[in-house]
Amino acid sequence: MSDQVRNLAFHTLSDEWATLKRVTFDYRRRDGTWEQQVRQTYDRGDGAVILPYDPARGTVLLTRQFRIPAYVCGHPEPLIEAAAGLLDADDPETAIKREAEEELGYRFAEVTLVFKVFMSPGSVTEQLSFFTARYSAADKVSAGGGHADEGEDIEVLEVTLDEALQMVRDGIIVDAKTIMLIQHLKLAL
Repeated sequence: MSDQVRNLAFHTLSDEWATLKRVTFDYRRRDGTWEQQVRQTYDRGDGAVILPYDPARGTVLLTRQFRIPAYVCGHPEPLIEAAAGLLDADDPETAIKREAEEELGYRFAEVTLVFKVFMSPGSVTEQLSFFTARYSAADKVSAGGGHADEGEDIEVLEVTLDEALQMVRDGIIVDAKTIMLIQHLKLAL
């Protein structure tokens, strides 16, 4: 693609919680003509997400938390999600193990990378690494719930995989990354 883009120019519009930039560039279309385009990119860093599964009991661990973007779009209820977080300076595996312990209260020796995807590539630069992990009661090290000093107020949920899938069907789980992991796990078993 490097021969299809030239004259990249970035202008920072906001650099608070994340970075919003206006990007101006020349793009070579498939017919060979060049045109100038302007887009905005929102960069908050890459992240990781995990869906732990207990094969003995057929259960998964999820979180429930308030999300202001969903609220302002007319979804006032807290979202049910797979545990996730930003990588910060860590690799995806290290980051998701940290997030699982903080949010869910479980420590995993091993996690399995399922895939890496862009969730909203039209505007968001974030690439998410998706993981699963087997868990049992022996992996529980705390109550979880996240870090209150970071504004986190996370409820840990344990439901069967079939219940989670039904919550997707019923429109109770509306988070894309969570739906993808639930469906992946159901297909993989």
